Amino acid sequence: MAHDPIDTDAAWTAFERRDRAYDGRFVVAVSTTGIYCKPSCPARHPRREHVSFHRDGAAARAAGYRACLRCKPDEVGRDRIAVAKAVALIEAAEEAIPLEELASRVGYAPHHFHRLFKRATGVTPAAYARGLRATRVAEALRSEESVTGAIYEAGYSAPSRFYEGGARRLGMTPSAWRKGGAGVTVRWTIADTSLGKLLIAATDKGLCRVAFDEDALSLARHFPEAEIVQGGASLATLAARVVESVESPDRDLHLPLDVQGTAFQEAVWQALRDIPPGETRSYAELAAAAGNPKAVRAAGTACGKNHVAVIVPCHRAQRSDGSIGGYAYGVDRKVALLTREGSK
Repeated sequence: MAHDPIDTDAAWTAFERRDRAYDGRFVVAVSTTGIYCKPSCPARHPRREHVSFHRDGAAARAAGYRACLRCKPDEVGRDRIAVAKAVALIEAAEEAIPLEELASRVGYAPHHFHRLFKRATGVTPAAYARGLRATRVAEALRSEESVTGAIYEAGYSAPSRFYEGGARRLGMTPSAWRKGGAGVTVRWTIADTSLGKLLIAATDKGLCRVAFDEDALSLARHFPEAEIVQGGASLATLAARVVESVESPDRDLHLPLDVQGTAFQEAVWQALRDIPPGETRSYAELAAAAGNPKAVRAAGTACGKNHVAVIVPCHRAQRSDGSIGGYAYGVDRKVALLTREGSK
């Protein structure tokens, strides 16, 4: 099967920063040592003229290179297969699979596989399973008459198991979720920023909506049954910090959030929050960081579904060709935010 040619400039950049997101996508061969490595290999980097890039270990071996004993590049493919198999097992299981059993079924020691799974997906196996079940509850609650029935349909052994884990992820009780946020209070304000008017809304848990050029009417669409209340002293301090994030997006203020999405979307949002100010990532890199390198389009969709502009910095996402890409609140704002961070 034909492969797209390797972008050697992008590959060298990934190798220079030891980017784990590129592990498994190509290997790096060094002519002076005769070995090939994965992009994240911790060994000292050779000079650019001594490096070539190959699609995989087989291609590098065919060119006369041998595998690095330090980073073990040939294990990357095995690791990805194991993670994919574990994800399939979790998704097919009616009950949560203990870590020891899950690791054994894919051929790894528990602690090693725990680290491997989190590195590949952004979450632990247990968190992935909780997220999957919570998403299923949210979907079932829209069609089930009974909250309890929806919880059982989603794979929980008893309602108590949902309240112990899944309810925390949804950020509200299951009946409130089913009723469009009934029983939840959302406080909002409109703040002036140098980039325009900014809607800031939060529950008691944290920010649930940050958006340019929106007003309280948009909250009615997102939380149709919630109690939507203007302002308040408790929101004023948080809103000031949000404005600070807009004016100085090079600072990470670690603001509290109360947002929900699918497990993959939340992994993409976390990958966005992990990008240092002044840097960008392609949608392909975000997909890989979220545990599914092929889901490039879905990574773009996750950026578009981001509820909290700037705080989850989807403005740091760009196309693989280096072009800036789109932005829900206008490309000019995206460029302004990136310029303030020093990446443009």
